[in-house]
Amino acid sequence: MTAMTPGSNIPLSAARVAVDVAAPVRLDVSGLLLTADGKVRSDDDFIFYNQPAGPGVTYRSGGGSAPDAIVVDTTAVPPGIEKIVVTASPDAAGQTFQGVEPTATVRNADDGSALATFTPPQLGGETALVVIEIYLRNGAWKARAVGQGYANGLAGIATDFGVSVEEPAAAAPPVPAAAPAAPPAPVAPPAPAAAPVDPRIAPPAPAAPPAPAGSGKVNLDKGRISLQKNQTVSLVKGGKPLLSQVKMGLGWEPAFRGKDIDLDASVIAFGPNRNHLDSCYFGKLSILNGAIKHSGDNLTGEGAGDDEVIVVDLGRIPADATGLVFTVNSFTGQKFTEVAKAYCRLIDAATGEELVRFDLTGAEPQTGVMMAKLIKQFSGEWEMTGMGDFVKSRTVRGMVKPAAKAL
Repeated sequence: MTAMTPGSNIPLSAARVAVDVAAPVRLDVSGLLLTADGKVRSDDDFIFYNQPAGPGVTYRSGGGSAPDAIVVDTTAVPPGIEKIVVTASPDAAGQTFQGVEPTATVRNADDGSALATFTPPQLGGETALVVIEIYLRNGAWKARAVGQGYANGLAGIATDFGVSVEEPAAAAPPVPAAAPAAPPAPVAPPAPAAAPVDPRIAPPAPAAPPAPAGSGKVNLDKGRISLQKNQTVSLVKGGKPLLSQVKMGLGWEPAFRGKDIDLDASVIAFGPNRNHLDSCYFGKLSILNGAIKHSGDNLTGEGAGDDEVIVVDLGRIPADATGLVFTVNSFTGQKFTEVAKAYCRLIDAATGEELVRFDLTGAEPQTGVMMAKLIKQFSGEWEMTGMGDFVKSRTVRGMVKPAAKAL
């Protein structure tokens, strides 16, 4: 059984799989059938307890004693459907995932054997999650760990994927006592029956905010990418691996002119079970048999260009190294509120071309920040995600546990 991390994927060894989501509280589990444009064809593609069956996808109740599940028969999924997303939300109205750690298990639906598990990290005010997606790639079905949260509940997920969520009729304003009675309004013909609606989906507020930053994944087909926080880019172009050796450049400047600031850039390597393999920093300039190398310490942050560079030879990374987290720490205790223009950028080491850039747009009075992570997929493809998560730590040693949790 595979313990998955956000963005990782596995091939499905069974044609029929069940995805159940367990938590210390009762959860509602739903499934949506999506086309290539990431939308449902109609409300009939929203599968939940009130509409438990669709083409190739069914909802299975746990009866209160077991977790609810979405069952996918990949042989019965209709043509044109390329993805089934499995969502979860707390059953209690208004409850968030703060302090609740849900775990999704992908199982062989015929014998119940577990194929993979996934526990989304760092949950807080989210009231709904896209947990797992079952998707079709090059004629083969796979499962991917997602863990994308929504603060506006199932309504946010439903509308994001094209499900109609009806607004309640607005109440008429009160009529002044002296006003003459209005003539009766014409009676409209009855509307056609609509698909069942989940009563626990509250209609979204008018002018709902856009989807959270980082939703969706992009690639390098259109050139240089400027990442948002939590957004992921696939390091391939035209469907083919693009890079063999990359440089991660990290830079910063003092927020107050004339003041030096000594920050240390590092990278922490992890195995598939979030196990710490090694850390590369100013005190250890080469790890993983030279596959990762550090440029050395910059003591001031002054000057244009990258302050510290970490070279990663993707082709030489050992097979057991599947996650790299790039961090910056203030060993002397200066806070990131004293830092300006902090960024990281991924560069093609062969050409010097900047491929991906992530600018740290906010700051917290902390001494450490996780800037970005590189995750190796089952296919061998690498993906980069912008992070920007602050940690109270002056050294890379103190970043290991937060970085493992963030994978």
